[in-house]
Amino acid sequence: MFSFPNPVNDYAARTVATGVVLLCVAAVAFDQPWILIPLTYGFWARVLTGPTLSPLGQLATRVVAPRLPVAPKWVPGPPKRFAQAIGVVFSTTALVLWYGFDRHTASFVVVSLLACAAFLEAAFGICLGCKAFGLLMKAGVIPESVCEECADLSLRHPELSADRR
Repeated sequence: MFSFPNPVNDYAARTVATGVVLLCVAAVAFDQPWILIPLTYGFWARVLTGPTLSPLGQLATRVVAPRLPVAPKWVPGPPKRFAQAIGVVFSTTALVLWYGFDRHTASFVVVSLLACAAFLEAAFGICLGCKAFGLLMKAGVIPESVCEECADLSLRHPELSADRR
């Protein structure tokens, strides 16, 4: 139960990102801070259990992605989990700013930044959390053993293997 899938269907991840964008926009545009509660819960659920306890994750993996007219696109799970963890930080910060410190504008600024990152993932497949994960691996902050596939692209792309050159 407390695991994260590896690999992850990129189309399901982008579907989740679309849901996050919609929740963030609804919270800010309609001044509905209560939406921060399910938004934050969703990120915590996905970090801790993947899509298992996340309603948005379930919708993406069981309903939307299987019905898309394209084959699944599998990507490594650890960077996606890292991206969800960044979502935990942003959504929890927004929730605490709103309900804990009565800082409504600051809360919605944080939610807007989260929406921007989620939009890049949803619309263009650009995962800022995944990019940060890669940079942290290159810097040696995240050990290669966390995601061997990330460290060795030839595992995902055999055409890049030194043996084939």
